Amino acid sequence: MKKVFFSLLIMSCFAFNEGDTKIQTYNYGHNGMEFVARSGEGMIIVSTYNSKMTIRQDIAYKIYQLYANDNLTVGPKTTICGDEADVTGKCVVRKKDNLVSVDFYYDLVEWKSGLKEKYKKKTK
Repeated sequence: MKKVFFSLLIMSCFAFNEGDTKIQTYNYGHNGMEFVARSGEGMIIVSTYNSKMTIRQDIAYKIYQLYANDNLTVGPKTTICGDEADVTGKCVVRKKDNLVSVDFYYDLVEWKSGLKEKYKKKTK
């Protein structure tokens, strides 16, 4: 009887296992300036595009911290580790006189809960 109960328990664990994490897509997001700061270089503006509303400020502040400490990698794949989620996207830095614009385009949001969301441009 114990063997039957144990084998049913093990089989139910496999039956209700969700397996690999599924990637969901979203086609909405917030675009705008999230963080403005002054430094020795001048004014630094951090903007995010296609961002999730709940984490946009946290990620923008992390981007500023990385830029201020010269640890920000600019290119097609940049990962920012936030408090609630890790965000992968494209980072573009533009300088003109004493103004620095740091633009970050969200591509993939990996929430700490295990959910992954990928941005997909809305088609008309």
